[in-house]
Amino acid sequence: MIHLKRMKPQLSVFNVLVLQDAVVFLLLTNTYAVQSEFIGSAQPIVAMVGDDIILPLHLQNAEDVSDVTVEWARPELDPRFVHVRRDNVEFLIDQNPLYMGRTSVNKNKAKCGDVSLKLSKVKLSDAGIYRCFIPDLHIDSTVQLVVGAVSSPATQISIDNNGVVCKSKGWYPEPELLWLDAEGKNLSAGPTETVRGPDDLYTVSSRVTVEKRHSNNIICRVQQRTINQIRETQIHVADDLFMAPSSSTVRIIISLLVCLVAVLIAVLAFWKIKKTEKDQRESELPFSTMESQLLVEGGDRKHHLDMIRAKLEEEKQKAEGELKHVDHIIKTLTVQKKDLKKQREKLNSLLQDVNIKIVENKKKLEDGAFFYEEKKTEKREQTKDDLEKKNKELEEMLKNTETLLERTEGLINTMIERKGKLEKDREQITKQLKQTGRQRDEHQKKLELEQSEREEEKHELKTNESV
Repeated sequence: MIHLKRMKPQLSVFNVLVLQDAVVFLLLTNTYAVQSEFIGSAQPIVAMVGDDIILPLHLQNAEDVSDVTVEWARPELDPRFVHVRRDNVEFLIDQNPLYMGRTSVNKNKAKCGDVSLKLSKVKLSDAGIYRCFIPDLHIDSTVQLVVGAVSSPATQISIDNNGVVCKSKGWYPEPELLWLDAEGKNLSAGPTETVRGPDDLYTVSSRVTVEKRHSNNIICRVQQRTINQIRETQIHVADDLFMAPSSSTVRIIISLLVCLVAVLIAVLAFWKIKKTEKDQRESELPFSTMESQLLVEGGDRKHHLDMIRAKLEEEKQKAEGELKHVDHIIKTLTVQKKDLKKQREKLNSLLQDVNIKIVENKKKLEDGAFFYEEKKTEKREQTKDDLEKKNKELEEMLKNTETLLERTEGLINTMIERKGKLEKDREQITKQLKQTGRQRDEHQKKLELEQSEREEEKHELKTNESV
């Protein structure tokens, strides 16, 4: 009985201890279940090169996790660890060298359940997927980091060809370049040239031709949608840009046309020499041909007619070849004439614009002589000199254009006359060919008839001898 009584209290104590452990276990289980609920970032984190950024992750119930193992890693790297904390101490033995000295998890915030990773001085190579793993709490979360780089566009105005060049360096990812007018509408521009440097940064450049209808303000915009970055610069184009390039272009065109006209004149002179030699040969040909036809009889005459026919065919072929060349030159000169007329109209328009600006500038000088500052007055005086110089250049180019147009029309008329002469020569040669052909056919028939008569005579002679 005593033994039984002693056993009873021992069993009671044991039951209490078991019950207490079970309660503690359940409490711990419930606590960790709550801690397993966390907040990260479903959207990519965007950072610029050189920034300090936070990759967020914290527990909803703000429980102290300073003593819990936290691993930040990038699975594709070797070693993969970016930052590791164990027992409230940074464990950097297996840290990837790329992140050495640039990562941290705030100790104080970890006591409130915040294990976000701070990454300092972001590099392009930092872009990728980051994984946060907390083994004790069964937390496994990922966040994407997108790294970008931007710079402001630099512009260059090209006076020679109405062009504005925009160039921007140091972008990542690859950006796009747009040209906009003052109203924000897209301008038609040349293709964007993209170059990726050894540092993986992109350089983009593009050129747009500015026309007077675009007003004096245009915008170069460089943007990257992934990192939501836009840089743009507004460009003011001076009025001179709309005239100076045209003058330079006209000057180049006129120079080329002068060279073309000079070449055509040289070709024309060469043809005249050849024409004179050919006329001399043709003047001798009819006499020698007629004389030969009278002197040559029989089989020799047939051979002679064949030679004449071959010679005429050769002359006809040369005439047709020269006709093709003349036609080509006439077409070329006609196009040149059309271009010169357009150029004359353009020069007249430019000259008119310059004269209007001269009058306007003169009026401003007269009206504002007592009101404008000295610098503004000097600027207007300089503008006056520039406009007068431009006016003189345009007048000179207009005069040269008129001269070229006159010469071109003269060359066209000369070539048309030459074409008419060649066509007559070809027609005459064709007639001679037909005539020579008829003579050869008649002579052939005559020879055949004579041959037939001789055979009949021989036959009659044999018949008479036999009788």
